[in-house]
Amino acid sequence: MARILIVEDEEKMARFVELELMHEGYETGKASDGRSGLEMALSGEYDLMVLDVMLPGLNGLEVLRRLRLTSSLPVILLTARDAVMDKVSGLEMGADDYMTKPFAIEELLARIRLALRKAGQSREKAAARELSCREVTLNLDSREVSVKGTPVELTSREFDLLKTFLENKNIVLSRDSLIEKVWGFSYFGETNVVDVYVRYLRQKIDDPFGIDLIHTVRGVGYVVKD
Repeated sequence: MARILIVEDEEKMARFVELELMHEGYETGKASDGRSGLEMALSGEYDLMVLDVMLPGLNGLEVLRRLRLTSSLPVILLTARDAVMDKVSGLEMGADDYMTKPFAIEELLARIRLALRKAGQSREKAAARELSCREVTLNLDSREVSVKGTPVELTSREFDLLKTFLENKNIVLSRDSLIEKVWGFSYFGETNVVDVYVRYLRQKIDDPFGIDLIHTVRGVGYVVKD
């Protein structure tokens, strides 16, 4: 179940929200000032933060501003009913939602569920835009490749060839198949161009990092195995 961080200096309010969240099956953490709340939010241990704007130390908006420098943790702001500028500023700084005090706990719970669902969908979408195998990660949007966390520079053709391999993990691909997928149907050159580019990939990925990623299947072609 998701872990919710409650950053609220009113102890009765914080305890009330905590008990309701626990009743719904959430795990919780609490902080009563901005600095402690920010530190806990940055720990990576929480899935969402309920953040009061009026806090000692750092106010909630400053906590949110600093959090957004490095984290996309979902945040629901708690604001005073007439604090319109707090709401506007909070949303502009990256808050996912806000609630005005006093509020119905049922509405807060519904907004928490919605924010968690959106965050989960965003993570799934981001994951879908990456391909990976054996500590090799390829980002389809930025066209960046890393091995064991280290960036690796590939040419456009090398990138497309690696992408094809990762999209077809554990499937043996013939040279003709790779020619069609990477070079296109209009290519009329020699099929040994595939061998040349496989060698380039091995020189940049397999050899420097000690990864046996691309396997030769004699008489057929190549395969990348999990």
